[in-house]
Amino acid sequence: MRAIRIIVKGLVQGVGFRYYCYKTAKEYGISGYVKNLYNGDVEILAQGEEGLLNDFIRRVNIGPPMSKVTTLHKEETKYDDKMKTFEVY
Repeated sequence: MRAIRIIVKGLVQGVGFRYYCYKTAKEYGISGYVKNLYNGDVEILAQGEEGLLNDFIRRVNIGPPMSKVTTLHKEETKYDDKMKTFEVY
């Protein structure tokens, strides 16, 4: 199991991006959260089994139809075994 903090830049607010992340996380069994940042970016904390997490990241990089992801910055973070769900903030 691993955990990654992701900052997504581009046209990612006001286009259903957080809901897309939520649905995709549920599909892959990923826990964590997604939230809009004040500067227009989106922050994701995602954790789960490595292969499923990689698939989730690939899907996030595509985004929903109205979005346009320009940059995906990833950094490893500490896995939290108490985090069992995926939340939208």
